[in-house]
Amino acid sequence: MNAKLLMVPLLLSLPPLAPAADSQWLLEQSTLTYHVSHRLHQTEGISHAARGKGTCHDGQCDFLIAVPVKSFDSGDSNRDIHMVQVTRGAQFPMVTVRTRLPEAASTSATVHADLEIQFAGQTVQYKQVPFQLVTHGTETRISGTIPATLPDFKIDPPTLLTQPVKNEIPIRVEMTWRSQ
Repeated sequence: MNAKLLMVPLLLSLPPLAPAADSQWLLEQSTLTYHVSHRLHQTEGISHAARGKGTCHDGQCDFLIAVPVKSFDSGDSNRDIHMVQVTRGAQFPMVTVRTRLPEAASTSATVHADLEIQFAGQTVQYKQVPFQLVTHGTETRISGTIPATLPDFKIDPPTLLTQPVKNEIPIRVEMTWRSQ
């Protein structure tokens, strides 16, 4: 009898035999903003058209986010057309971002993500990009800045009055994800 009572806590402490169920995340809202600097002018292009999904399994979550290049709006249609031309948007119409995070990261205030970005026909890795997380119920709001540059993606800097724009094109990310 005593042996049976001792077995109960031991059995309760064992991991379940069935695998843990996968969880899913869906991108509910997004604002992606790129910034271009020139000595005479500052420009931002904004897109709300990103779509994304995350799948968690065995403690790891894989995320994929995609946004059409032509969805960025700077408020000047000529500039936006030129941006699509310079970034080879007709040939490579989507920007995709992939990352893998530990599932436990969703409970942190800050996460450092390794990003793989495909843009303008190039694939670039950015290591340990910090993002802030705020969670309310099943929604998690993520914000941060990707330190992208034109040379990373082999894009020749456009010029204004024969002067090229700066190489830095930081991308501000604000997203709301919902756990399914």
